[in-house]
Amino acid sequence: MVTNSISDNAKIGENVKIWHFAYVGKNVVIGDNVKIGSLAHIDYDVKIGENTIIEGLVYIPPRSRIGKNVFIGPAAALTNDPYPPSEKLVGVTIEDGAIIGARAVIKAGVKIGKNSVVAMGAVVIKDVPENTVVVGNPAKEKFFREEYDKKQKNWNES
Repeated sequence: MVTNSISDNAKIGENVKIWHFAYVGKNVVIGDNVKIGSLAHIDYDVKIGENTIIEGLVYIPPRSRIGKNVFIGPAAALTNDPYPPSEKLVGVTIEDGAIIGARAVIKAGVKIGKNSVVAMGAVVIKDVPENTVVVGNPAKEKFFREEYDKKQKNWNES
């Protein structure tokens, strides 16, 4: 029984865990210590940095670039066509240390800056600066990563 579809020419680093029914396309490069959840779809020509977690049901389109130490929550969708259906596709860039919440949607061609946070359910239609938290539809800047980290710490300690 086949549970995953992984391209023969995908380059997969050390200690990578790919859960059931995931797809990894042609020319994908996955760094060390990456976790990919069940039913995730990693399309062709994608690069994923080390220590990244991609939860289940995530779609990562062709030509996307995902940095190191990134977290992408369940059912997040990165898109590849800003004007569907068109013949020209473009990926999404998520820089090191970024967090993408569950069910967030990110428009094709958008860049999520280093250490930024996209809230669950947010719809991102333009670039997100470094160390910024965005929420809503369309996503708007809410506060900076420092405040997010404080909120997370308080939550963990309560």
